[in-house]
Amino acid sequence: MKRRGGLTVGDVAERSGIAVSAVHFYERRGLIASVRNDANHRRYSPTVLRKIAIIQVAQRAGIPLREIAEAMDFLPPEEKVTVKH
Repeated sequence: MKRRGGLTVGDVAERSGIAVSAVHFYERRGLIASVRNDANHRRYSPTVLRKIAIIQVAQRAGIPLREIAEAMDFLPPEEKVTVKH
């Protein structure tokens, strides 16, 4: 469920099918980012869901997180990631 001001960590975990701890881990590794609201709670842009999907596919392909993080540095932080044909 989307809440005012972005998705909660629980929303992201539920919608992406990963554990809350994995969301925090990806954030600590610099793969995704959040902002803090007035209550100091993390809020995520809906675009983070597609980035998590990319991370999961890359991990299943055997790409190390370090390399995934390097590739993710080229993605725009708040824009939807799309594939152009």
